[in-house]
Amino acid sequence: MKRLFRKMEGRSGIHFVYLFVLAYTILALVWWGVLLFNQSEQITRFEMQNLMLRTDSIAHPVEFHQESDRIQTTEERRSVMFFGEGIIFLAIILLGGFFVYRSIWKQMRLSQQQQNFMMAVTHELKSPIAAAKLNLETLRKHKLDEEKRLKLLDNTIRETNRLDQLCNNILLASQMEAQRYQLFREDINFSDLLETGIREMQSRISTHTIQAHILPDVWINGDKFMLQILLSNLVENAVKYAPRHTVIDVTLEECSGSMLKLKVTDEGPGIPVDERDRIFLKFYRIGNENTRKAKGSGLGLFLSRKIVQQHGGAIVVKDNVPAGASFEITWPVYSIQRV
Repeated sequence: MKRLFRKMEGRSGIHFVYLFVLAYTILALVWWGVLLFNQSEQITRFEMQNLMLRTDSIAHPVEFHQESDRIQTTEERRSVMFFGEGIIFLAIILLGGFFVYRSIWKQMRLSQQQQNFMMAVTHELKSPIAAAKLNLETLRKHKLDEEKRLKLLDNTIRETNRLDQLCNNILLASQMEAQRYQLFREDINFSDLLETGIREMQSRISTHTIQAHILPDVWINGDKFMLQILLSNLVENAVKYAPRHTVIDVTLEECSGSMLKLKVTDEGPGIPVDERDRIFLKFYRIGNENTRKAKGSGLGLFLSRKIVQQHGGAIVVKDNVPAGASFEITWPVYSIQRV
């Protein structure tokens, strides 16, 4: 709670300084405008006094009125020029202030997301390390029967797999941001890849049931490693948010126009409509990092969209009926099916 208050105070301080500087700049512009208008009036009065001293309005009325009109016209032009330039400068200041504020806000939001990412990654790293360490210490200190020993070893392997997935996500996110990762494309039996991945995940996920409805003998041209990460991230995301002992459904089907559709659905709380674009942003996670119970680093869905885009597909989030979320991925026509 104290950390939250400090964040709010920091943001309020930045907003106050920004608004103070912007207001001071606008007031200074207005003040200089008032001074210029006053100076213009003084110049006009001085010129009229000189005119009355130089020219007799009764003896030379035409010359007097012509010069007087010229002085008034000059003053009006100065006023229009001052007013027009003032409006332009004010528009530039407001436009610049808008872009500066937007940049500051984006930087603050990115900083907050990075801080959330560091908090999440720290927790994600410490948890499997602590669990694996405890298991290994138990194996070292106690003589256990074969069943308990294998159970601890399996649990240790699952925790190291979590670490491996997290490290892969961090490394891939960095490479994709720098556009350094190149896909290794090959013809892949996508059906076998999905079925193998689902069996492997079901063997280490005991809290949920993963159902597979996979169209057989579907081949696509893509990067096998990246597609494995895509499946793992989507299923792990469903596991994080769906209630325990519910069903996660993975479906591969053919849709209209020789397109392939991969769907991963869960029975969780679903995703609000206004969050469905932001969940694919780097580091973004729904809710407050200090009170969130679900694990994660905020990289899984970011990487999933990048992988789908690199393979020429599209990913969207929809509601699952009666409850939950459905991540749907469509692949273009170059996907092929072999019998």
